[in-house]
Amino acid sequence: MAAADFNSLREYMVKSQLIVRGIKDERVLEAMRKVPRHLFVGDSMLHRAYDDMALSIGEGQTISQPYMVAVMTELLGLEGDEKVLEIGTGSGYQTAIIAELSKEVYTIERIAALAGPAEDRFRSLHYENVHIRVSNGTLGWPGESPFDRIIVTAGTPKVPEPLLQQLADQGILVAPVGDRFSQQLTRFKKTKDKLIEEYHTPCVFVPLVGEYGWEKDSI
Repeated sequence: MAAADFNSLREYMVKSQLIVRGIKDERVLEAMRKVPRHLFVGDSMLHRAYDDMALSIGEGQTISQPYMVAVMTELLGLEGDEKVLEIGTGSGYQTAIIAELSKEVYTIERIAALAGPAEDRFRSLHYENVHIRVSNGTLGWPGESPFDRIIVTAGTPKVPEPLLQQLADQGILVAPVGDRFSQQLTRFKKTKDKLIEEYHTPCVFVPLVGEYGWEKDSI
């Protein structure tokens, strides 16, 4: 498929999946128009790269539905100067969208087989503001904290305490919170000693595995 065809598919994706569902942040929409989602899926999924659905990327993980990527990004309220922590790199698509809209992105992936290809994609697309490591995401990245924004791209029974500790004052954290098979996208704003919660769309994500998430043997 030619590059022009992919460009058309991205534009159609933005109009038919995002704008009509209420995504209004122009910077988010522009990033979704720009980032080549087809480069973040395997060859066998290339023809479905811009479909309105999550897709398998192997290792029991998925690349999120474009609408969910846009919703989570919009909830972060990025203005361009933020230092962002992402838990769950996956294919790197959500990372790339955030990299377009923020100053620095620190992303953690627990599965090395996914982290390696994701890092290669960041390099090939010249995302020099992305830093990746293979680690237990529920512990965060304490050596680089505090973070202005934190995004968790896996379902968690509650927000891991280390992530809340690493969130800057006035910072925002977005995560799907709930049980193993059903969560609610939740936005947290940290104000001194208080945590303000906002509940958004129901969703289903793969589980957040780690010390402060789900135990691997229980999923």
